[in-house]
Amino acid sequence: MKACERPESHMLPNPVHLRMDEDIDFHDAERIAKDQAKAYYSDAMLLSWFDKKTGRYSPHDVECCAEGKPSWVEYAKSRGGNLTIDINHEDYVFVFLGKPGLS
Repeated sequence: MKACERPESHMLPNPVHLRMDEDIDFHDAERIAKDQAKAYYSDAMLLSWFDKKTGRYSPHDVECCAEGKPSWVEYAKSRGGNLTIDINHEDYVFVFLGKPGLS
């Protein structure tokens, strides 16, 4: 993974920062993020994600780092991503699309 694929908080659309005291894995983090996103938008759709522990992210675009920004963040933004659930200071990041008025 290239360093530019790692997110910084200022790059994320409308971040909601969560702190989990217990050690969680990706699947736990994804479940937590989806539950939290539903509190904002009942129909929230996951567009992209990042897992710092493994260095994995999705979508895994061939073209990395548009202007120093993570490709997976730019992908979500270009598709209307308007909510980010950031767990444990970018350990896990999930970008969602939620339709206004549906919460």
